[in-house]
This record gives sequence, structure tokens and C-alpha cells, in this order.
Amino acid sequence: MGGRARPARRRLGPLSYTRSVAGQAFILQLLLILVLVAAAVVAVAADARSHSTTDARRRSLAVAETLAHSPGMARALTSDRPTSLLESHAEAARKRSGVDSVVVFNSHGIRLTHPEKALIGKRIVGPAGLVRDELKGKTITESFRASQGPSVVSAVPVTRADGTFLGGVSVGVKIASVNSEVDRRLPLLLGSGTGALALASGGAALMSRRVRRQTHGLGAAEMTRMYEHHDAVLRSVREGVLVLTAGGRLLVVNDEARELLGLAPDAEGRRIDELGLEPHLTQLLASGRRVTDEVHPCGDRLLAVNMRSTDRAGDPAGNVVTLRDTTALRVLSDRAEQAGERLKLLSDAGVRISSSLELTGTAEKLVDVAVPRFADIVSVELLEPVLRGEEPEPPYEPLAPHRTAVGGDPPDGLVFRVGERVVYAPSTPQSRAVKAGAAVLLTDLTGPGESPIGHSAPYPAPGQSATYGAETRRLLDHGVHSLITVPLRFRGVTLGLATFWRTRPGEPFDEADLAIAGELAVRTAVCVDNARRYAREHTMVTTLQRTLLPSGLPDQDAVRVASRYLPAQGETGGSWFDVIPLSGARVALVVGKVAGQGLHAAATMGRLRTAVQNFSALDVPPDELLSHLDELVTRLDLEREADSDDVRITGATCLYAIHDSVSGHCAMARAGDPGIAVTHPDGTVDLPAVPIGPALGMGGEPFEAVGLSLPAASRLVLYTNGLLEGEGQAADTGLDLLRRTLAAEPDLGPDETCRSLFDTVLPAHPSDDVALLVARTRLLAPENVAEWDVPFDLAAVAPLRATCTRKLRAWGLEDAAYTAELIISELITNALRYGSPPVRIRLLRGRGLIFEVSDGSSTAPHLRRAAITDEGGRGLFLVAQFAQRWGTRYTPHGKVIWAEAALDGGL
Repeated sequence: MGGRARPARRRLGPLSYTRSVAGQAFILQLLLILVLVAAAVVAVAADARSHSTTDARRRSLAVAETLAHSPGMARALTSDRPTSLLESHAEAARKRSGVDSVVVFNSHGIRLTHPEKALIGKRIVGPAGLVRDELKGKTITESFRASQGPSVVSAVPVTRADGTFLGGVSVGVKIASVNSEVDRRLPLLLGSGTGALALASGGAALMSRRVRRQTHGLGAAEMTRMYEHHDAVLRSVREGVLVLTAGGRLLVVNDEARELLGLAPDAEGRRIDELGLEPHLTQLLASGRRVTDEVHPCGDRLLAVNMRSTDRAGDPAGNVVTLRDTTALRVLSDRAEQAGERLKLLSDAGVRISSSLELTGTAEKLVDVAVPRFADIVSVELLEPVLRGEEPEPPYEPLAPHRTAVGGDPPDGLVFRVGERVVYAPSTPQSRAVKAGAAVLLTDLTGPGESPIGHSAPYPAPGQSATYGAETRRLLDHGVHSLITVPLRFRGVTLGLATFWRTRPGEPFDEADLAIAGELAVRTAVCVDNARRYAREHTMVTTLQRTLLPSGLPDQDAVRVASRYLPAQGETGGSWFDVIPLSGARVALVVGKVAGQGLHAAATMGRLRTAVQNFSALDVPPDELLSHLDELVTRLDLEREADSDDVRITGATCLYAIHDSVSGHCAMARAGDPGIAVTHPDGTVDLPAVPIGPALGMGGEPFEAVGLSLPAASRLVLYTNGLLEGEGQAADTGLDLLRRTLAAEPDLGPDETCRSLFDTVLPAHPSDDVALLVARTRLLAPENVAEWDVPFDLAAVAPLRATCTRKLRAWGLEDAAYTAELIISELITNALRYGSPPVRIRLLRGRGLIFEVSDGSSTAPHLRRAAITDEGGRGLFLVAQFAQRWGTRYTPHGKVIWAEAALDGGL
């Protein structure tokens, strides 16, 4: 360098700049870029308009062809009310496709639909040639100028299967509507062009600056003055500068470097090893390696050394070295590093502590963050109401929290035990901190006299007094010398407290640590309060769900049944199951799932379960019941459309099966994908091919029921997909496990089967909540079933009543004979008077005595109260009074009126 430096750049005025080569080149490039960008924007806009018009022609033709060829279009045109049938569909198609008009016309050119209802019933208008082609049944796509401006119209004929022209569909799109899309894109094109112009201008400016640096045009006198100025700066700058040759000789040194290194006045020109520097500095300067801010001692100073090579673009080979005195900065740097570590600690705490919505997990996160970065031992204790999800109320005396989390405890001898309830005396730091609502710092616990810790022992039993000091002694034995205890407060309410202990030698807590502990406590308190609220709400939702699920399964003759429900991890889902006794010794088995989790899913599940029970009272087949349920879900969702934030029920699933214990027949249907498996008495496992209908609320497709003939002791397993799918387990794997488990243990009862499936099939982390229902089928013995044909004559009532009475005596039911005679007489008389042949009566003996009278009429009987002057009308009223329950179910060939009377004991 030798007192010389690169010349400074000359500051050019606007006029001088424009006369320079760099300025002229920059202006030329800028004009060229502006022209190119403008041309590109115009070309892109014109191309977009052309493509948009072509797209409009294609879109109008596609919409016209879709409507013209849609199923039912020809039938609607030939109907008596074509406008009412087609208007809503045409308007819906117009809105969905974004066209301007959809017009359906008949063979006479009369509009049947139009966006403007006033034009419906009038003839279509337009250019004569265009209208003529439309009425001839030709497919056309034309552009013309209409009254609203240039438009594109497409027309497609509607014909019968034999080719007879019935009318057509005309779809119009205004050119203005098409071009509006291009107009909306123009700001984006202009913005892109402006951005490209700015980027290109910036690039040209950078190139111009480089040219200016290379052609600054300085003269000899200016160069001399500039070098003299640089030499003066070099000698006055407060940073040591040395320039070394490639051979290791000192070429240039400024006054600051002389002072920092203690160099002699004649040091320039000497070799580095002749300067009398410390060995490590001599070795560093002689190495020639690239160095950045390396700190090296030099006497009582700390020097930051930077070294770079000067061998660039033909410059003489060598190295330039700069030196800075960083002795004072090192102290500040250490303090800044500590402050940075504390800020990082708080940042990590904010992220990690808030990652849990569980009380214990939140406390453990604080422990994980603070040990060992801030403290050596940490204990977190929460007040009793917080653990119940409640908000504590002052006063907090006596202070007796639960120890929720502990970290840093020495493994050779535990000081604290998680889960115990502890009590603090009023003199302890913990009690003082909670009472004052502020952190308490103790910096020396090892001094003479009684320790001020006063930490408590486990909460005493009734009649015993608490003892203090045992934990204090254990803490001192483990080297604890200082502590900070701080209450966990949020919105003025104390939720618990955290205590930080240090054992590391020579580093007691100080005032700065007190601020850190307070900040950690504030962040933890917010998260603890969130976890407390979540725990309370989760408990409420779980309680609601459990009250909505069956509290017990009903007794009935058709199946032995057991069930299991497993909530989703951390949430409450919408799976449910039910067992519904039906008439005729039959039972309905139900498993379903509502999409989503939380309070809405639980409440919706309760509504659907209630709806299924109500529809089951109609005693309809499974597919018909699912159809009723699907209509209900659709209707409920339509009622919610006014509130866009409300959650929909659509998407719920349900499997409904009916088992008849007399015939052994089982009919089932499903909406969505709940699963079912059947285990036969010989151990064979079958997965019935029950068609998967659409989920509830989707509509549009009927549900299909299938029937199975099941012998006694068969097992029906109904489940939701959470039983099979989970983390690390696919549905196919779970289904294979289900098959093998059921086949391996064919003789297990329903409850044992549920337990076995949860042990072997259920994933460790299910993807959703699980509902499982297992039923083992039973059949009524033939001797407990009796049925007779009834002649269609009222005179047959008495003989049949006597026959039924003899059967009851044979069953040992003499006590029920009187009630049975009355019910049988009234049911048969009702069928003969108001029904139609054939008439049959059936008696079933199970847990109750069931009477069934069937006839060929579908007329529904009605219970009414007869007036005093009426001669009849009291039959069903008497049946309702003497029977435990009664009802009607419909069959493909008529109806069955049934009644059930209670017995003292069943089978």
C-alpha cells in the first residue's frame, strides 16, 4: 500500500453524467427496455382477448350441448309444463357455467326459459339466418351484434330418439363479459411490465455504475492529491494497518499498529520474525492464511486480527492486516452473550410450553426448558382446583398444592416426588411468594442457623401435624445454595407456583435471574390457564357424550350383546352404537360415525342416535330407515344454511342391521363405511358384501339392503374404522388382524370378543374414536313358536281363542290366560272387521309373551277413546291397557298388529 490507495470515485453532476459513455449507454438501454416491455404488454393483452373470445365460443357450445343432451330434456319439452320443469335447471346451469343466457325453445321458436322471465313465452329473436338455422335443428355457434353489444351464441337441437326435432337450447355469452376477464388481468400485466422495467432498469444502472468505476477519468494532479489524502487517513485511523510482502517483510504500518504491537520506528522493511512480536502473532502473520476477527493476546491487550491477500487482478502479492483493540469489547460481548442466551431461553420457553394443552404436559415443558439452562432442579406445583379444571379463589391458605412436575432431581436420592400433595408453612418462601404475588429470591441457603427454606413434607393425615425441614436438609445435602420461587398467576388468580434451585458452584441466582424466572412463570401461567380451561371443556364434552351413548344394553331374546367405546386421543368424537329391541323377538344393531370431533360431534351424534331410535319405532327395513335418516340429515343441513359458520351433519355414516330370532334372518344396509364381520359357529369368518351407500346427507342414490341366514351362536361384529386404522397400521392390515382374531377364538362370548379385538386389532394410536358392537345370535326354540291360519269369519274367533289358551296352558302360562284371551280376541276381531285375508295369528314365548295377527290390508289401526254411545271402538284401547306394549309393522303383503305382555320370568 505504501501510503497509496485506490483513487476515490469522482462525483459527477447530472450534465456531466449524461455526456459520459456510461450515462448515454444507460439512457439508450432504458428506452429500449421501455419499448420492449410496452410491446410485450400490448401483445399479451391482444392475445388474451383473442383466446378469451375463442373460449367463450367453446364454453357456450359446451353448455348448450350438455343441456340439450341431458337425460329428461326431450321428455320435459313434450310435457304439459315444460317451463316449470326446465327453468330452474337452466338458471342453475347458467350460474354455474358463467354464461349470460340459457334459453330453451320449442320447435315453433317459443322461449320456454329465459333469464328475464318477461321474455318467456315469446319468440326467439336475432338475425334472420341465425333464427332460421336454429328452427331447422342445426347446431350453430355464431358471433353477432345484439342489442346488448357483440355476443357469441350457440344453439343445439333437442330431438327424439327417432330424430324428430323438438326444440333447442341456445346459450349466449356477451363479448363484454369475456373481455372483462382480460380487463381484470390488465393491472397484473401492467404490474408485471412495470416490475420487469424496474428490474431491467436496475440492472442497467448497476452496469452503468461499473463502467463509471472503470472510467472515472481522473488526472495526474487529482490522483496525487487523492493518494496524499488516503495516506493521511491511513495514519490517523483508529485501527492498526499493516501491509506485508509475499516474502514476509513489513511494507507499510500506520501509527495505530505501531502502538498496539509496540514496534520500533524503523520497523518498515524488516522481516516479521525480526519485529520482536510474541511467537503466536509472528506465526500467524507469517502463515499468510485468511483470518477474520481472530482474537489474540498481545501484552495486556486482546487484539482482533483480520488478514487478507492483496493478490487480485495483477496487484502485487502480499497480505494486508488490520488490528483492533477488543479488550473492552470482550467484557461487553460476554454480557451480550449471556443476554442472548436468556432471550433464546425465553423464546424456546414460549414455543415449547405452549405446545401442550394438558396440565401435566405444560408443567413438564417448563421443567424441560429450565433444566439445566437456567436451574439445576425445578419443581412445579398446581393448586387443587386447577387440576379439576376450576379457578382457585383466594385466600390460598394453607398453601397445599400438588407437585405436578419435577426436573433435575439427583438420581442417587430423590428430593421431590411427583404426585404428592405438599403443605407450606407461612414462613416459607413459597407461601410468601403466593401471598405477595411476586417472586422471592434467596441467594444463600448455607449460612449458620436455621435454613429459611422451610419446605414441607407430604400433606399430613387428619389428626397429624405437618413437619418441616426434612426436604431442606436433603436439598442442602445435594448442594443447593440458592432458589427462586415465583407464583403462577394469570388475570390476578394464582394457579400454582414454580421453584428453581441451583447447585452449580459459584453461580447463585441474582436479580437478572429473578426477571427471567418471572417471565417464565408468566408464560407458564397463561398456558396452565389454557390447559385448565381445555380440561374443563373436555370433561364437559366427554360427560355429554357418555350421557348420549347407551348407559346399558337392553335385555332381549334375539342376541347376547356387548359393546366398547374408545374416545379419540385428546378429543371427543362422534362414533356411536345402539341396540334397539323390535317387535316379533327381533333386534336392531346400529353403529355410526359423525364427522369431526368435539362438542358439535357429540351433540350431533346424540341427535342421530335419537332419530334412529324414532325411525326404528316405525319398524321399517334397514334400507328404508337409512333413507329416512338421509332425508332428515339433508333437511337439518338446509336449516343451517343461513349460518355459514355452523357445522354440517352431511358426511355421517351408519350401519343398521335387523336380526330375527324366529327365522334366523338378518337384514342390513349401510350409509358410508362402517364395517361388519360375521363369525359362524364353525369358526368361519365372513365379511358380508353389504353395498356401501352414500354418506348421510349426500342423497341421490338409494340404499341397498342384503339379507343373511344366521344360525344360532353366530357372532356379528359391527365397528367404526378407528378399530382398524391408526398410526403405523393401514386399514387392510387391521382387517387382516380382525379376520385372524375372530377365526382363532370362535367360542368367545361378546364381552370377551370385545376385549380380544381391543387387545390385538386396535392400533396403539387409533386415527379416530372407536365404536365396537359384538352380538351372538340366539334363535327361539320351535316349541316356543305357535301359529295358525284364521278363517275370514267372525265365528272363528272363539275356537281360535280356545286353541291359543290350550297352548298357553301347555307352556305353563295359566296365569296369563285371561289377559291373553282378551288380547287375542281383540286383535283377531280387528283384523276380520277392518282387514283383508289372509289372516294369521302367531304366539311367541320369550322374556315376554308376544301376540301377532297379520292380514293382507295396509290400513293403519288407530287408537281412540270410544264415546259412551258407541257400540265399538274399544278393542285397541283395551289391548293398550292390558299389553306391556303394542304396535304395527308393515310387510310386503300387508301388516302385522302385535302386542307383548310381560311374564314373571323369561327363558
